Parts: sequence; structure tokens; C-alpha cells
Amino acid sequence: MKPAFAHRIAYLGCAAALAVASTGFAAVAHAAAGASASEPAYGPELEGFDYPAPVKQFNFTSQGVKLHMAYMDIAAQGKANGRTVVLMHGKNFCGATWKASMDALSGAGYRVVVPDQIGFCKSSKPQHYQYTFQQLAENTRALLESIGVKNATILGHSTGGMLATRYGLMFPQLTEQLVLVNPIGLEDWKALGVPSLGVDKWYQRELQTTAEKIRNYEKSTYYVNTWKPEYEPPVQMLAGMYRGKGKEIVAWNSALLYDMIYTQPVVYEFPLLKMPTLLLIGLKDTTAIGKDAAPEALRPKLGNYPELAQKTVKAIPKATLVTFPEMGHAPQMQDPKAFHEALLKGLAAAK
Repeated sequence: MKPAFAHRIAYLGCAAALAVASTGFAAVAHAAAGASASEPAYGPELEGFDYPAPVKQFNFTSQGVKLHMAYMDIAAQGKANGRTVVLMHGKNFCGATWKASMDALSGAGYRVVVPDQIGFCKSSKPQHYQYTFQQLAENTRALLESIGVKNATILGHSTGGMLATRYGLMFPQLTEQLVLVNPIGLEDWKALGVPSLGVDKWYQRELQTTAEKIRNYEKSTYYVNTWKPEYEPPVQMLAGMYRGKGKEIVAWNSALLYDMIYTQPVVYEFPLLKMPTLLLIGLKDTTAIGKDAAPEALRPKLGNYPELAQKTVKAIPKATLVTFPEMGHAPQMQDPKAFHEALLKGLAAAK
């Protein structure tokens, strides 16, 4: 059964209706694992969760639907270098999770634009939308045009790496540099034998989302079976939307997005990328969409990032690979200092 979309009408009033304190990363960092009674609930557009910088909205119409795309626009601190970096979040992330990167980049003189893609976080979650990486790239391009950004460095993490790749393929003349941080989609899971779940099965799976499930997955895949207090806020951020009254529309859009990821590989087009591309990859990553549904014999062969990193740097004509041997799927959060040193060095090399 499809979600009850009646909740959509009350979206703008959700924040006032929720008896929850406005809570950002710092406020939930101490949340106790498994203490569901004390864990926050947020609206379907993350109402009640504070971002690290002012959130603006880009209003536009797409596929006949009026939508709004949340974004942060951070000016360069100190001496501006005239360059803009656009940060594209992953499937289990939001613009807010780029806080450390926003600070590092703006402090180095970059203007930083951080959108929440449609279907995610503080942006619209439409009842009906044909999600494609092409569409999300077009949406992002329209946002950048509206705020006067022409050429930019496009940096994508995880699913955002697939989107950044599509953006670079569609707008090569506007992409100064591509930066891919542990991108997924370095292999075609469908072609390798991962079964298609379909939107309805993804929806049922998403309805079962809890903080514990998110935490366990991220611990094993993102953080090499370690856990720190600073990893908890993103868990509560995501889980909070599934505790709120709008969880059905959140789960439905998430299901549509998973289907997009599974059915729209970018790996075959890597040789077509024309711009300098920086690959920043934690080698302990094991991410592969649908791995748990794959035949048991296939699972160990999926998400082999040491092998995938080498294949990808050879496939992309102007690629440079920097690896983090002891890091997992989110090196920018696991060791921000080492990650940002490598990032800023790689950006400077592309001037």
C-alpha cells in the first residue's frame, strides 16, 4: 500500500506541532543509543533540526510540481580565491553533515554551496516524481544559476558521487573540477547479480528504519567497526524523520531514490569525463546497494573499494587518486583533518 500523502498538507506547520526542542548536531551528540523515548522526532522536511548555517530555499517547478530546494551558501572567509565548491551529500546524509568541510573550504577562500537534493532532508518530498540523476543535476544547475554561480568545482560523496558524475557529464563546460569522495556506483550491481527489489519492497524496508539499524550499518560500513560520539548526530537526524508524523512520505521518497540509484549506473560513462577529477577514497569501505539481498556467494565480491578505486582512476582520463587505507565510507567524518588536508591540496593542484 502506498503512503498516506495527506500529511503533505500540514508540512509547513509540522515544526510548531512537534513538541521537540530545535535540535542540531551539537544538541544530539550525547543521545544515548537505543533510548528511543528520549530520541528526537522531526518533520518530514527535517523541521525542528537546526543546520550549521542559514538555510535558504530555491523555489521552482519541475515535472509540473512546485518544489523547494534547501541550500546553504557560505561566503569565503578571509581572502576569497574566486572559486566555488558545490557539496553534494549522499543517500544517508544531508547538507548539515558537511559542517567540517564547509568550515575548511570557506576558511581556505572558497565560496561553498550546499544543497539538499529534492527528496532529501529539508527539501521537498513530492508525492509523485520521476527521480533521475539527470533531473537532480538539472535542479542543481538551476539553483546555481539563480545565485549567480557559473563555473564550479562539484564535490560529491557516496550517492552524491553518482550525481556529481552525472552533473559533470551533462555540464562539462561549467565543471572546473570533479571531486568524488567514496562514490557509490563504481560497479553495476544489477549486472553483477544483485536482484531488483523494486519500489514497493524498498518502501516496506524504509518504513522499518530505526536509529539502531542506521547506527549498526554505519558502524560496519562507514567507520570500520568503530564508533565515536560525533557519529551519532547524523543517525538521530535521519531516524528523527522516521519517528515523525510524516514518515510515510519520507520512506516513499527514499524508496524512489533507492530505485534510481540501482537502475541508473554511471560506471560505463567514466571515460567520457573531461575535467580534472580527484578521487578521495577510504579503502575499508564495503558499500554496495542491495548487498544484503544478493546471493550469499556474491556478497563478498561487492563493494571491494581497493579494487574499485584502481579501476576508476584508470577509467577516468584526468583522474588523480588519493586513498585512506584505514578509513571507511565517510573519511571526511572519520578523520576530518587528514581528509581536508588531502582535499585542499587536490583543489589547489587544479588551479
